[in-house]
Amino acid sequence: MSRIGRKEILIPHNIKVSINENKIFVKGNKGQLSYKFSKLIEIEIKNNIIKLTKTKKTQEAQAIHGLSRSIVNNMIQGISEGFEKKLVIEGVGYRSQIEGKSLILNMGYSHPVKIEPPENINIKVENNTNIIISGINKETVGQIAATIKSVRPPEPYKGKGIRYENEIVKRKVGKAGK
Repeated sequence: MSRIGRKEILIPHNIKVSINENKIFVKGNKGQLSYKFSKLIEIEIKNNIIKLTKTKKTQEAQAIHGLSRSIVNNMIQGISEGFEKKLVIEGVGYRSQIEGKSLILNMGYSHPVKIEPPENINIKVENNTNIIISGINKETVGQIAATIKSVRPPEPYKGKGIRYENEIVKRKVGKAGK
C-alpha cells in the first residue's frame, strides 16, 4: 500500500491556507485554489505544516487519503511555483499561433483548429512550433496539453504531429521495397 498520505506538507511563507468545514482554500500571489475533500479525511494545520489523517480504516479511505494529500500538495506547489507543459509540433506545414487568448493550430486539415483555454491557463507559442502551457492548477494544465496533443498525435512512421517536449515516439519500419 502507498504511504503518500502520511507525508506532511510544508506551507511556504507567502501562502495562506484555511479550512472551512470540508473545503480547503489555498491563497497566494499567483491566485487562489480550493478543494472539497471527503468526510473520510481530516486536515489539520500546525506550525506551517499540513497533516492529513483518515477517520476510518477502510480501503476507500486509504485511497482517498493518498489522493487528497497529492491534490493539496499540488495546490500549494501550483500557487507557489506554477506548472508548465511544453509541446513540440513536427511536420512540414504544421504550425501554431496565438490570436487573442485562443490558440490556432494549422495541422493539415481543411480548416484551422481553434482551442480556447480556461481563465487560469496561459498559452505561449515560440517559433510557430513550440507551445508552452502554464497555470496554477496541475490538472487543467495537463488536460489542455492533452487536448492540444489529441488534435494531431504523433504518428509512428515519420513522427509527424504534436508531442510533449521529452516524449519519445517509437518509430516503425515502413514498407520494404523490392
